[in-house]
Amino acid sequence: MINNIKKHFSTVFFAAVLIVGLCIFLYPSVSNYINGLQQSKAIADYNVALESLTPEDYSAFWDTAIAYNEKIASGVMDFNLTDEEMKEYNSILDPTGTGIIGYLEIENIGVYLPIYHGVEETVLSVGIGHLPGTSFPTGTLSTHTVLSGHRGLPSSELLTNLDQMIEGDTFLLHIMDQVFAYEVDSINIVLPNETEGLYVYDGEDYVTLVTCTPYGVNTHRLLVRGKRVEYDEEARLIITADATPYSTLTVSVFIAVPILVIIFIIFMIRTSKRFK
Repeated sequence: MINNIKKHFSTVFFAAVLIVGLCIFLYPSVSNYINGLQQSKAIADYNVALESLTPEDYSAFWDTAIAYNEKIASGVMDFNLTDEEMKEYNSILDPTGTGIIGYLEIENIGVYLPIYHGVEETVLSVGIGHLPGTSFPTGTLSTHTVLSGHRGLPSSELLTNLDQMIEGDTFLLHIMDQVFAYEVDSINIVLPNETEGLYVYDGEDYVTLVTCTPYGVNTHRLLVRGKRVEYDEEARLIITADATPYSTLTVSVFIAVPILVIIFIIFMIRTSKRFK
């Protein structure tokens, strides 16, 4: 009797360890998948909301953003805005009232992420943040948009693979009724307080993607700068709610889990029969 109890306890303990281990193993992939669904839905909802805008609405939003950029280009860049300045900032290029400016597409590393106003943690945990005090993406000259994103989060990939980009790669910004293409022309690693590379350059249209580096250490910042190039309209991508990118790891996990569960059930059934 005592031996049976010990065997049963060992089985339960093994099962508990297996379940906990499986949960730990699955958490990053499942969490990343769920976040991917939410990010795709946010982008899809943004595109749907744009359908209700008139040409006059678009013109008003663009005019306001361009005027804001001209003010930045003519003054001293300041990332610390006052409450009044933040109120003005948050109203620019927010056609849907959700804080979404548009979305970032980097096809070669599988990035399709909404771009929000600000770089607060609540923003960076779910998407890409636009750095206040820098230009809005308007496709006009003498502008430098700065977009920031996390890497290495266990719950979402975000810009984890940004370090895989090389000069000559391209990325797209989908902003309201326009798509702007940028070709990477500069990649640098700097200290957090080295912001000279984020300044506006007269006659240029730049976008810089910023994330922490080295991976898991985060003492420096990786700056991937792109210069605007002609956009191929035929290659335009519209994100829908069911267009979540699937990584090989995610697919493998969702195939492996049912198999592991079946094996576990068979093992428990056979073990329970031996106790009878």
